[in-house]
Amino acid sequence: MKEIKLFPEPISFRKLIGPSFIILALGLGSGEVILWPYLAANYGLGIAWGAILGITFQYFMNMEIERYALVKGESVFVGIYKLWKPAVYWFIVSTFIGFGLPGIVAASAKVMSSVLGIADFKWVAILFLIIAGLILSMGKTVYGMMERLTKIIIMIGVPFIFLLAVFLATKTDWSALFGGLIGKGEGFWFLPEGISIATFLAAFAYSGAGGNLNLTQSIYIKEKGYGMGIYSQKIASLFSKEKDQEIVLDGTDCAGTEEDVSRFKKWWKLISIEHAFVFWFLGAISMIFLMLLSYATTHGLAGNVEGINFVINEGRVIGEIILPSVGVLFLVVVSIMLFQTHLGVTDSTSRIMAENLAIRKVHGKEGVKINLSRIYYIFVWAQIIFGIILFLFNFYEPKTLIVLGAVINAFAMFVHLALVFWLNHKSLPKVFRPTVLRKIIIGIIFIFFGVFSFIVLKDKLF
Repeated sequence: MKEIKLFPEPISFRKLIGPSFIILALGLGSGEVILWPYLAANYGLGIAWGAILGITFQYFMNMEIERYALVKGESVFVGIYKLWKPAVYWFIVSTFIGFGLPGIVAASAKVMSSVLGIADFKWVAILFLIIAGLILSMGKTVYGMMERLTKIIIMIGVPFIFLLAVFLATKTDWSALFGGLIGKGEGFWFLPEGISIATFLAAFAYSGAGGNLNLTQSIYIKEKGYGMGIYSQKIASLFSKEKDQEIVLDGTDCAGTEEDVSRFKKWWKLISIEHAFVFWFLGAISMIFLMLLSYATTHGLAGNVEGINFVINEGRVIGEIILPSVGVLFLVVVSIMLFQTHLGVTDSTSRIMAENLAIRKVHGKEGVKINLSRIYYIFVWAQIIFGIILFLFNFYEPKTLIVLGAVINAFAMFVHLALVFWLNHKSLPKVFRPTVLRKIIIGIIFIFFGVFSFIVLKDKLF
C-alpha cells in the first residue's frame, strides 16, 4: 500500500524562487531574442499583442503542470504514463524532433562569429555544441548549476537590453509599441498582410519555453522539493559515484486532510506569485523591450528578412548611435543569452527523455535498478551528435531551424495541454483540482493551438 505523508509546510518566498528562472531562460533564445524581434524588425510593433497573449497562455499552462507535481511529488510524465502507457514514446520522439534541431545554438554561433569576423559560423556552432555538453557533464548537481548560471545571465542580460531600449527608442517608437499591445499596427490590426503564419505561430509557441519544455516545470518542482516533491529522488551528476540503483519515480500522496489542503493553498499562492513575477512579468518585459529595441534600430533596413541578419544590424546601428564597443557588447550579450538558452533546452529535453525512458523500464516492476543520470547524459550527447551531423551536412540556417522546431513544438503543446488537463481531472483529489474558470482558460488555449497548428499544416502541405 502506498505510503501517506503530511503535506509539508511552505518555505520562504526567497528560497522558493528558482524553477521559473530556468523556464524563462528556455524562451530567451527563441521567442524573445529571435522570433518576436524578427517580426518587429520586418512588420512593425503591431504584433506585440501576440507576445503578451502567448506568454499569458503559457503562464496558465505551466501552473497546471506545477499543480500536479506540487500535490503528487512526481512529474506529470509519471502521472500520464499511469493513464496512457504509449505516452512515453510520444514524449521521447516529439521532444527529440522538436528540440534536436539546433537552431538556437546556430543563432548564438552566428552572432558571435559576426563579432569575431568568422565567415563560416558552422564550426563555431559545432564548438558551442561540444562546450554545452561539457558544461552539463561537469556540474556537481545538474539542477543547482543550471539555476545559478541562469540567474546570473538573466539578471545581467535583461537590464542591459532594457537600458539600451529606453535610451534608443523615440516617442514614435513607444507610441507604436503601445498601439501594438492592443493589436494596432501601421496600416493593419493584429496581423499585417504578407506575414508568415508559420513564423507567427512559432513566435507565439515560443513566448516562454514552448513544446514539451513546459512540462519540465513538474521535474524542477520535484528537484527543488516543493510541496510533496520534498519526498522525491533527485537526478545525480554524471560523475557521481552512484552505480545503478532502484529509482523511485512515483510520488508520495497526502491524505487530503484540512491541514493538507490549507498547506497546499499556501504553496499554491506562493508558486503562483513566483511564476507570475519571474516567468510572466520578466518574460513579458524582456519580449517587449527586445521588440522595441529591434524596431527602433532596424525597422525598414535592407536584409532584415534574411535569417537573423536583423540582430547583426541591431549591433551595427547601436554601435553607430552610441559607441562601437556598445554595439559589440550587445552582440556578445545576445550570443551568451542564446547559448544559455541552448544549454537550458539541452538539459530540460534530456531530463524529459531520460525520465520517460526510465518510466518505461522500471515503472511497476519490483527491484529493477537503473542509472537515471547515465540515461540523461546519453540523451545530452545524442542531441549534440545529431546537431553536429546536421551542421556537417550544411543544414545550419538559424531561423529556418528555429521556425521548423517551433511549429513542431506548437503541435506538441496542443497534445500536452489535453494530456495534463485529463491528468489533473482524473488523478488529483477534488479539493486540489483546478477551478471551473481555470478549466475554461485551458480549453480556450487548447482550441487556439489546435486551430493554429491546423492552419500551418494546411498551408505547408496543400
